[in-house]
Amino acid sequence: MVKILTVCTGNICRSPYAERYLQDGLDAVAPGRFEVRSAGTQALVGHPMDRRSAELLAEVGGSAEGFASRQLDERLLAGADFALALTTVHRDAIVARSPRMLKRAFTVREFARVLRAVAASDAGSLPRGSAPDDVEARWKALPKLASLRRHAARAAEPGGDDVVDPYRESSAVYARMVDEMLPALRDIVAFERAAARG
Repeated sequence: MVKILTVCTGNICRSPYAERYLQDGLDAVAPGRFEVRSAGTQALVGHPMDRRSAELLAEVGGSAEGFASRQLDERLLAGADFALALTTVHRDAIVARSPRMLKRAFTVREFARVLRAVAASDAGSLPRGSAPDDVEARWKALPKLASLRRHAARAAEPGGDDVVDPYRESSAVYARMVDEMLPALRDIVAFERAAARG
């Protein structure tokens, strides 16, 4: 099973949205092959998903039911194949806590660009197909390929890797959060869908 951890600050707005969207999307492509969880660098431990984030998640068919925020720790990182941060600050915090994540920690937006670059340049190097062994082999090969493509897939503008924090902000900021994050989440699911087709 491929384990992905999404990370923001409080683990009630951005990373839960990313967690639930990715879990649903990847389950639709490869049922039971992915486990997506989330955590916060300063988590509001045990809190449910923020109401407005949950409403926006529901608009794309997701559910916040049963969610409870978690604190990021070494145990969670030790079990993760990839950690997807919502800002570069979160990404740096992940690597500081677990140096083994250096080639496995990306921002969500960065990871989507890297996967597009890998698909364009290295598709022949990746195992393809939807069988459990194919999925496992593909995601085991990704850290090396992703690290090679990371530089070429840099954001075009400063701040282009970050997703705005909407906590205690207006509805417009929540909408901006989705606008900044959702295309990247869709691209991550699309990468796996294309690779699974073989």
